[in-house]
This record gives sequence, structure tokens and C-alpha cells, in this order.
Amino acid sequence: MLDIERLLSNRVQDIETSGIRRVWALAQACEDPINLSIGQPDFLVPDSIKQAAIDAILSDKNGYTQTAGDPCLLDSIHTRLHTQYGWKFDEGSHHAAMVTSGTAGALTLACLTILGPGDEIIIPDPYFVIYPTLARIAEAKAVLCDTYPDFRMTAERIAPCITDKTKAVLLNSPANPTGVVLTAQEVADIALLCQDKGILLITDEIYDEFVFPPTQHASPAATNADVLVIRGYGKTYGCTGWRMGYAAGPKALIDGMLKIKQQTFVCAPSVLQHALVGAYDIDLSPLIERFARRRDMVIDFLGDVTELVIPEGAFYAFPKIPTGHNMCGMEFISKAIENDVLVIQGDVFSKHDTHFRLSFAVPEDKLELGLTTLKTLLS
Repeated sequence: MLDIERLLSNRVQDIETSGIRRVWALAQACEDPINLSIGQPDFLVPDSIKQAAIDAILSDKNGYTQTAGDPCLLDSIHTRLHTQYGWKFDEGSHHAAMVTSGTAGALTLACLTILGPGDEIIIPDPYFVIYPTLARIAEAKAVLCDTYPDFRMTAERIAPCITDKTKAVLLNSPANPTGVVLTAQEVADIALLCQDKGILLITDEIYDEFVFPPTQHASPAATNADVLVIRGYGKTYGCTGWRMGYAAGPKALIDGMLKIKQQTFVCAPSVLQHALVGAYDIDLSPLIERFARRRDMVIDFLGDVTELVIPEGAFYAFPKIPTGHNMCGMEFISKAIENDVLVIQGDVFSKHDTHFRLSFAVPEDKLELGLTTLKTLLS
């Protein structure tokens, strides 16, 4: 029998099994767990988007699109970014955009385009789980910028991490797993730092629409024309399984990403590109208000029993496990699972093992039950 283990590359062997999946494995004994572990929106895809997908199938729009994306969807992206930041996408303009297979696809293409052996990319700690792995796949190094205890990735914290090997800084606001939203000044300072150092700033804005008033989303694209903006549709419109996102930034960078995409992803799902052309016409304010109320529930239940940075966006909170409990993250998660509540230990997202992530993208009755249990465990 072929020894497959011997054939596996170092990059695969270095990648750890997802800590989130470890929690799911432990939870198999739960009959009907309250799942606060996954960033899966609990709302339905808007009917207009679903109908547009059906219409695209019936209209036989099932073949390849251009590698960069369907022209109609690209036009909606161009209009969006021009309206927000004044970016132009005409022939000969500085900027270009491309549709990608989710934001993860965009991040993968970006890392493979700019990183190589010995290069470094600065990421926040806590981080979204795939950030260090993407650097490893590109044979580069992810340098962690420690943002504890307030989880704000600022220019002052980034600057000491920069070396002569630094190629890029990866910013995530609103942030997963903390829900932190940086201010316009904080974002502008990071953009200026990257400009001064000749470093690419990649801004992962998958939760750009999920910001709770009066907080407003701030993008470095407002002050730095050389930023790579990465956004998605799945979290915003409930179609996570469609794997739809986009990247926009300097044309030379997008052209490089397109070279790799031509040889890998080829194009994003064609039917679903057609389905999302009118997405930006949908009013999301009622949905955001509902999630803001859920966020308030988290604060009301947990704010007085542990340290909790108030989430201002996304749909996560990152509470601290009180030091008096003398438990590591996995021990606390195991206690929660014994009580039929699923959350994720903090070391999945960080070099620290002091917090845990919960998602409030669940119905209010389930959320209340889960928070009641967590409050008891934290008290």
C-alpha cells in the first residue's frame, strides 16, 4: 500500500487541524447543543437574490465568465467603490477589481501574489484563523501584532513589527473574532504608516456592512489609493455557501492575482455572479438593528461577570475567562459543552489562551439560553 503520509508536503503537515472542528468533535455527545461557535448567518438569502440566481440558471448563464468576473457584477463593484472612495476603474485608471471565490479566495490569491520564501506579513493577534496558514502556504512568515487587551491594531503597535522583510500588513475591521471596529483616525494612521514604509496594506472588510450605529465603518481606501480592499457577499446576504467575494486595488496587483486565478480558480461561480448584481440595492438596516440588539444581549449577560470588549461590528464577542477560574481555553470550552453550549477556545485565534469566541448569529431564544449558561460558568 502506498505510504501517503510520506508524500505529504511540509506545508500540509505544518497546518493544524482546525480548532473549531475539534470543538465540533467534542460536541458529538450533545443531543441538541446551543451552537454559538460558527459565523454562519441565521437569516435567509433575500428573495430578490434567490430569484436572480434562478433566472440566471433558466437563462442558461451557466458557462465560464471572464477571469476577472461578470461585467455587470464588476460594474456594480466599480460603482460602489467610486461612490465611497472616488476610485475610478476606466481604461488606464490606477485601480482594477476582480470577483473571487469568497474572501478566502481573494486573500489566498493576494498572499500567493505578493509573498515568497522569507517574506513577512503582519497580522493582528487575535486573528481570523486562516491568516497564519495563508502565509505558510506562500512559504512566508506571519508576524503577530499583539493587540491585547483592547484588540485595536494601531499604527503604534504595527510599527515595531516592521522589518526589511515585511511585504504587507493585513487589517481586519470589523474584526473576527473580537467585533472591534477601528476609528477613521486609527485606520488613516495605519494607511499612512504603510505608505511611508512602502508596504502593501490589505484590508479584509468582509463585515463592512455589519457595523452597529453610532459606530461607522472606516476603510483605509478613503486615504490610500494603493490599498487592496477585500470584501464578500456571503456574510452580508446570508449566502456563505455561494463563496462570493471580490478584491479591488492597484491594477498591477490585481493583474498579478488574475494570473494565478487563471491557473487555479478560473472564475467565480457564474450563476451566482449574475445573482448578486443587484445586491447593493437591498436595505440592510433592519438586519443590522436586529444584530445590534443581539450584541446588547451579550453585553447585558456577560459584561458584569468578565472582561468584555464591546463588539461594534461583525457578530462575535471575545470574552475573557476570569483568571480565578484557573482554566485554559479548552477546559472552559469542555465545561460549556458539558452544558450543551458550543463556543470556541481563544487559542484558535491567538497565541494567547485567555479568551473564547462566541457568535451571536443565532435566534434570540437560543442566544438567551446560551448566554444564561455562559454567565453561570463565568460567575
